[in-house]
Amino acid sequence: MGGARSGKSAYAQRRAEAEAGDTYGRRLVFIATAQALDEEMTARIQRHRAERDARWTTIEAPLELSGALRRLNGSDVVVVDCLTLWLSNALLAGLDLRPLAAELQGVVATNPARLFLVSNEVGWGVVPDNPLGRRFRDEAGLLHHRLAESADEVRLVVAGQALELKA
Repeated sequence: MGGARSGKSAYAQRRAEAEAGDTYGRRLVFIATAQALDEEMTARIQRHRAERDARWTTIEAPLELSGALRRLNGSDVVVVDCLTLWLSNALLAGLDLRPLAAELQGVVATNPARLFLVSNEVGWGVVPDNPLGRRFRDEAGLLHHRLAESADEVRLVVAGQALELKA
């Protein structure tokens, strides 16, 4: 996790590629949660796709993240980018976030694939001036807390540098 433009996606991608190496049968999977709802986001998605080579399989999962993760197998090496976009999508779709987060935590904890989860740390800034913004910030913090409990490792990426929080 890290702030906007901190290098967290590139870090996760490098780690996943190193993990997969040249080992036969290791599939590199990128699970994308972004939606191209405007021109800027469309360009951003295209830029991210261009950063991945032909070894990567992309799965679009703006809302059905747990379902996408359930379809993985033990030889997959996976980057999920990003959890806060998924959370935002679910929030704006009017979905009940707590059960979704609990489901995601269970899927992550029992998943046979090697997972690299990318998320934005949004709780260090100014308190949002509206209820939706405050709810999003709070739900993101709770989601991060839950998933960090299940994770083997947690890294905070700042200025392209990864700090170990849990190993």
